[in-house]
Amino acid sequence: MTAHGPSQAAARRRDRRVYLRAHPLLFALLAATRGRPVRRFGRTVLVHDAAAYREALTRLPLDRTAAGTTGGAARAALTGGAGEAGGVLFDQEGGAHRDGRRGLAVGLGAAGVEELRAVWRPLLVHRLAPLARGGEVDLVELARELSGTVVCALLGSRAEPRAVATAAAEAAAASVRDHLPGPPRPGGKSAAVRTADRLRVLLRPGPATGAAAGSDAGTDARSGSGSGDEALRAMLAVAAVNTTVAALPRAVAWCADAGLWEDAADARLRPVLAGELLRVTAASPLLPRVTAADGSVGGCPVRGGDRLLLVARHAAEAHRRDPDARRPAAPDAAQLVFGAGPHACPGARLARAQLADVLEELAPYRPVVTRARVDRRAALPGWRSLKVRAGA
Repeated sequence: MTAHGPSQAAARRRDRRVYLRAHPLLFALLAATRGRPVRRFGRTVLVHDAAAYREALTRLPLDRTAAGTTGGAARAALTGGAGEAGGVLFDQEGGAHRDGRRGLAVGLGAAGVEELRAVWRPLLVHRLAPLARGGEVDLVELARELSGTVVCALLGSRAEPRAVATAAAEAAAASVRDHLPGPPRPGGKSAAVRTADRLRVLLRPGPATGAAAGSDAGTDARSGSGSGDEALRAMLAVAAVNTTVAALPRAVAWCADAGLWEDAADARLRPVLAGELLRVTAASPLLPRVTAADGSVGGCPVRGGDRLLLVARHAAEAHRRDPDARRPAAPDAAQLVFGAGPHACPGARLARAQLADVLEELAPYRPVVTRARVDRRAALPGWRSLKVRAGA
């Protein structure tokens, strides 16, 4: 366990606010149960241990369309519950899932990410310029525009990037609210479908612009699985926007509070630091799943239909091991915040590259956080506003 230094402790205290202000009961439950690798409460099983977390995602049959799971929420909102051909990746298995992943592989692979960097790097330079004049920059607004711009380039959409980011955030928030435990919320299901429909309309393909124009990476990614499926395109936008908007400002705030700008300025250490910051902030800290058959997780027997709460932030030791670019966590541990097995997040390379570039552009300014406000409505724990200015 890392011995938290004063600056790391300050960074951890600030980051904890995104849980305590927006999801206090959930955070308290996870904190109270993390002493045991696996713990059962009725038909719900909480999984904290890294080995059990991997086992659940790679060896246990899962019902990817069950209500209250990521796949179930995505299918209900993005397809209206109709289960359209092709699915939305999160709810797929077997050949359909492999085809969907293959359609994304080029656009989100090494060559595709390099093309996308040509889109986002000029944006970073422009949006961070006020820091050189003593001004403030809201990193949440930057993350929204950055994520929307990348999604539009990846999908060949001519929509306004910030409109896409707003629609994707609203779709995710409505879907999550509709799938939270408890009695149904009046109008919840219709609100989730309505916000998803708005996003689908925005993302309907048009002539490509910018770096994606004329490239094989852009063509493959824009077509999703090759079927032009609107639900799959909307799913990609929801996932990319919400994880970026949750992770990037939290990572920068941690870097600023912990005084890690020297490492961020080092070209050799910067990619490692980006991975470490993504590990400790764990944009998707909890993966809800449902078992499809009897089995066991971490030695705990489970029955078909049991609900699993897979705590990614604990499996990756985000709660007890501080980010350290010089002595980082093992790569397989850092990867756990992106899932494990064939359903692991295909955007991990993109997320690391984006954050590394943001850190590179910010490092000369040594920014400090001036104001921070938690987003109580977002699908993922994060900031509604996080403003920085150049440090001394």
